[in-house]
Amino acid sequence: MQVSVCYSEPGQQAWLRIEVGDDATASTAIAKSGILAMFPSIDLSTQKIGVFGKVVKPDAPLRAGDRVEIYRPIVCDPATVPRRAMPEDE
Repeated sequence: MQVSVCYSEPGQQAWLRIEVGDDATASTAIAKSGILAMFPSIDLSTQKIGVFGKVVKPDAPLRAGDRVEIYRPIVCDPATVPRRAMPEDE
């Protein structure tokens, strides 16, 4: 079956479509995709993964067409960051 694996960093992103077996899990798809070699900074022991925006465990089974996502850690708390002022119309 065909699934996708995606990851994004500032200035660089990857969305890879791969073929996996019918018993594939999220972690096997990530390993087979080669994305870990493309982005050495990925640390699956600390970063979360998901399928279509829903966080899943690495052993989550996949279905045809699923998109496996590797999430980067949040570097700031959105509740504490002030909103940027929009420029006023002249």
